[in-house]
Formats: sequence, structure tokens, C-alpha cells
Amino acid sequence: MSKKRVAVFPGTFDPFTIGHESIVRRALFIFDEIIIAIGSNAQKDSFFTLENRIKMISFVFRDDERIKIRSYEGLTVDFCREVDAGFILRGIRTAADFEYERGISQMNKLMAPDIESIMLLTTPEHTPVNSTIVRDIIRHGGDAGRFLPEGVRWKDYR
Repeated sequence: MSKKRVAVFPGTFDPFTIGHESIVRRALFIFDEIIIAIGSNAQKDSFFTLENRIKMISFVFRDDERIKIRSYEGLTVDFCREVDAGFILRGIRTAADFEYERGISQMNKLMAPDIESIMLLTTPEHTPVNSTIVRDIIRHGGDAGRFLPEGVRWKDYR
């Protein structure tokens, strides 16, 4: 019997956007299970609490048992080993994203040769959407609803 294909989709997801959702839903055609892993990043101050980010993402995927949501600290490859995931899933919006992710993926490969990084390009309409911009829209009182998954109202999670 073949091994279950489990991918970890790591990020801070502050907030989880339509771009993130699209990557996960498209990756379900490749993987049996996807663990959305909310990592702590010492270089980023979170706008949404960890608890609320977990609630937000859980709401988005409430009807799909193939999606799990977890938080973690430390190296992503160590978390992958902990949850028996053979893949790291990443979304790529721009050439700059690719260069950044390529470096991380190559270091991960050196540390964990048995774990593969898989990068999916965002769909064209999601290319400009990123958490930093969405967070700034929210922070300044703008309507970020069109950049969040359907049914997610950011005020419910603040």
C-alpha cells in the first residue's frame, strides 16, 4: 500500500486570504491531506491572535476533513517530521517570491532530504493579494472582504 501524501502549508496567515485558500483547494488534487501550519515568526507582529487565525481557517475548511489546522514553533522540516508529512506546500505570486522560496526550499532539502517542497503559482487574479496589504486595508478601516475567503468577516476575528 502506498504512503498517504501529506503536505504542510506553513505560514503566519495573518490573515488567511483568498490566495491562500486557492492554493489549498488546488493542492487537494495532489495531496491526500493538507496541514495548514500556522508558524510563529519572531520578525512579524501578529494582527490577529493565533486562536482567531485558527478559528478563521477552520471556518473556511469546516466541510473538508482532508484539511487540518495546527500551530507550531521551530523549523518547518521538524514539524513535517512530527506530523509525518513528506511535502511542504508553498504559493508563489511573483518572481521575488520564487527567489525567496527557492532559497528556503534548498535549505530545507539539505536539512531534510526526504521532504519535497512543492510550489504552486497563484492564479492571475490573486497575484496582488497578500496578507500585509490586506492587513493594512483592515488596519485603516477599509473593506477587505473581497480579499478574504467567502463568509469570513474579519471583524468576527478581531
